[in-house]
Amino acid sequence: MPQWKRLSPEVDDLAPDGSSVRLLCATERGSMAHFELPPGAVSRAVRHRTVEEIWYVVAGIGAMWQNLDDENYEILLEQGLSLTIPVGVAFQFRNSGTTVLEIVAITMPPWPGPAEAQPAEGRWPSTM
Repeated sequence: MPQWKRLSPEVDDLAPDGSSVRLLCATERGSMAHFELPPGAVSRAVRHRTVEEIWYVVAGIGAMWQNLDDENYEILLEQGLSLTIPVGVAFQFRNSGTTVLEIVAITMPPWPGPAEAQPAEGRWPSTM
């Protein structure tokens, strides 16, 4: 059955990384959510146990740090950028702008719950 869901003005939850979450549509194979990080904020570093994600930056500017097999990557987050977070990759993101950093992400399979995200050693001190 087709689904549709408008972005709620109310926050549904806080992600394990500390960002605000608004849930969007979900199917058996994936879920979609909208994430926000306020200006100057730095998320907690985490690693997903079983899910992979595709992110799309809707608004704002910041940075994403990822670590896989002791290889560090730092990506500029800006409107229009998409990126992937493979299973097991440690990651952390921050908002270096003056407006809210907004991300839409697809999680595959659907987000199973807070135990999915394991704490990781990050690149920056978290403000969350």
